[in-house]
Amino acid sequence: MKLKIALLPGDGIGPEVAAQAVACLQAVEEHFGHTFTFSEALVGAIAIEKTGDPLPETTLNLCKRADAVLFGAIGDPKYDNDPGAKVRPEQGLLRLRKELGLFSNIRPVKVFPTLLDKSPLRKEIVSGTDFVIYRELTGGIYFGEKKWSEDGTTASDLCEYHESEISRIAHLAFKAAKSRRQKLTLVDKANVLESSRLWRKVVTKISESYPEVTLNYLFVDNAAMQLILNPSQFDVILTENMFGDILSDEGSVIGGSIGLLPSASVGTENAMFEPIHGSYPQATGKNIANPIASILSAAMLLDHFNLKEEAIAVVNAVNKALKKGLVTPDLNPKSKYGTDDVGHFIASHISDEDDYRGLNKENIGLGKSTII
Repeated sequence: MKLKIALLPGDGIGPEVAAQAVACLQAVEEHFGHTFTFSEALVGAIAIEKTGDPLPETTLNLCKRADAVLFGAIGDPKYDNDPGAKVRPEQGLLRLRKELGLFSNIRPVKVFPTLLDKSPLRKEIVSGTDFVIYRELTGGIYFGEKKWSEDGTTASDLCEYHESEISRIAHLAFKAAKSRRQKLTLVDKANVLESSRLWRKVVTKISESYPEVTLNYLFVDNAAMQLILNPSQFDVILTENMFGDILSDEGSVIGGSIGLLPSASVGTENAMFEPIHGSYPQATGKNIANPIASILSAAMLLDHFNLKEEAIAVVNAVNKALKKGLVTPDLNPKSKYGTDDVGHFIASHISDEDDYRGLNKENIGLGKSTII
């Protein structure tokens, strides 16, 4: 297969982890006989520094022409610490999602058995955790009208949803649940918010088309609590933009490190793949960032294009690194292995045919969580 991949390393540790994802895709390319063409472009704080725009038109056009986007990370403390900044790195990512129509963010959360002792929760609580969050990505409060009063003492953000925005991601989530354990949990705040009441109305109606899927409802505050008390109860979680942002970050630490979890953002024509972690500026250039989330995002990219054997090969190479303890300091403070070491090990073991042809069961269930 030939794929044109737009590479957007971004800020902080983004370039370091994205480089390891690219190395793994190149290993797949060589071993399986594919052709992947990577074209790099600016986004985020580095794009602001060089062009004044967090998403230059050249970057956007490149992404629109590509088959997929591989994204690193975005953000810089100098913008985080300046509430008056009019131009911010995150604006580039939000616009990119909107321009590419990436309305569904898919974030699988599965605890690796070899890392049970790394979770901040007890083993008996996290064991068996395997769920995926479907987060609506291009609507809601992040994209609603924003206002400041003239005297600067009042501000507001509008949370607005249309039935069509809810319907399209709800169908994707139900289809995912149908192929998994047939359970979908809608997370909202329908006891307070009108937008949540619309979500509940639309999703309840759509559920009639998926009689094999059990639909449950949770208010977001209870959902946040249940993720800690009993995460294994969940299969597919469907929710709106801001709630999904918060819950997916909460869910990310269940497995022991935010550096483990990948994501896919998909629309009807475009797809982007990125680790869920941020730019982690404190680790920039220190060769300590965990590249596994970025590498697993590359595996989701492969799975998205129905390259399942290739995706499994990447996942099993990751498993081998974890089992051998070849990990970065976030998983083992005494580890002497860096970002490059872990990435090189994983890339070099993608060709271990016995592993992926045996379909190692300790994987993240890629086929269950992405859109084909």
